[in-house]
Amino acid sequence: MNYHQYLPVDVVNGPGTRCTLFVSGCEHQCRGCYNKATWPLNSGHPFTDLMQEQIVQDLLDSRIPRRGLSLSGGDPLHPANIDSVKELLQEVVSRAPSKDIWLWTGYTLAELSSKQRDVVDLVDVLIDGKFIQDEADPHLVWRGSANQCVHFLSERARKG
Repeated sequence: MNYHQYLPVDVVNGPGTRCTLFVSGCEHQCRGCYNKATWPLNSGHPFTDLMQEQIVQDLLDSRIPRRGLSLSGGDPLHPANIDSVKELLQEVVSRAPSKDIWLWTGYTLAELSSKQRDVVDLVDVLIDGKFIQDEADPHLVWRGSANQCVHFLSERARKG
């Protein structure tokens, strides 16, 4: 897997202070996408064990408390990203269990393959659906267009 950008301190992509990883690769290629540079799978930088460890260490850093990890892109659920994203999320759940995980994908929950569902099982909040420019609304919270849904998947997420 490749990634385009890693933000060790982010207050935009989910609630609270977070770590955010923008992965490379998106087959949806939505008209009006704000992050077209992430579409090619080979764009950005290789995602290494060192980067994975950096993310976990940042989540555990008490000097800048983070609420959790956000994954966007590109698309973290692109078939070429599944194995690396699953490994990262398993590591986060194991080593930083108090941190929540948010994930944005162009796939809908109903469209997910079994491998994609295995990844989503590790996620607290899933924002799904392609960005549709005709349904764009800057007043929506955590999503860009009205067709996209915010799914609070875990008990922790449902409680707020």
